[in-house]
Amino acid sequence: MERVIEISNLTRDYGNGRGVFNLDFFIGKGEVFGLLGPNGAGKTTVIRHLMGFLRPQTGHCSIGGLDCWSESSKIQQKLGYIPGEINFFQDMTGAGFLDFLKTYKRVDGNGRMEELLERFELNPDVKIRKMSKGMKQKVGIVAAFMHDPEVLILDEPTSGLDPLMQNRFIELILEEKARGKTILMSSHIFEEVERTCHRVCIIREGLIAAIDSVDALKAAQVNKYVVTLIDEDAASRFAKEELAIESVSGSRVTVRVQNNIKDFIAAMSRHDVVNLSAPSQSLEEIFLQYYGGNHNV
Repeated sequence: MERVIEISNLTRDYGNGRGVFNLDFFIGKGEVFGLLGPNGAGKTTVIRHLMGFLRPQTGHCSIGGLDCWSESSKIQQKLGYIPGEINFFQDMTGAGFLDFLKTYKRVDGNGRMEELLERFELNPDVKIRKMSKGMKQKVGIVAAFMHDPEVLILDEPTSGLDPLMQNRFIELILEEKARGKTILMSSHIFEEVERTCHRVCIIREGLIAAIDSVDALKAAQVNKYVVTLIDEDAASRFAKEELAIESVSGSRVTVRVQNNIKDFIAAMSRHDVVNLSAPSQSLEEIFLQYYGGNHNV
């Protein structure tokens, strides 16, 4: 796989344990890559280095073989970017701002601007200072995609959008994914990441806690099983087994299983089990495992 975005041993230490430390990963051509972590974990710091806004204290970042710090102007000409907090020229209209960017990005005609304005139902003739948070976010989306860039860096791209527009954004990402675009997306909305990303990197306190495909991360984590017993008394007896019992509700017992599947099967054989189900585990549950103290990084 051709490497488009590369981060090698990236470190920026703000002191008191804040910053990012020895981060090392790449994003391949045509890959949608999710960056997950709570506020303060280091996601935006990573993105600022890629955008050339910060110079690495140690390590190196590159996009398309160009150094993100020394060649940032070349990179940004062909890059689509949505910042976590969008700052506009408040006295401009949305249309004025997009026209300004068309000149800066050297867009032929309107590029994809009209298509995107229609998709996200945005009237660009409103003064930016009068726009809602959601309208400003739509302007940012149009600005990032209108010149049809091959590489996109998106920091919380659906912040402020209503559920309908969030879904339209996911559809847009899936379309760009099918077209072979390379996309880094930081998000707190787990459905976005599950539906769009090939791989996910979970950052914890400036360090990489996990990096793998969404399916592989799910498979590696603790699994939940719901065991249905013949009655409530049988469920109470089953709950006394030496298993990680999460909850008991009527005749149903929820059990967490990681490396002890044989013990779990043996315990079920000793009781009147009438049904067994394994609810699908969301990426959010996996994420919380990494931040809940149950995973040693």
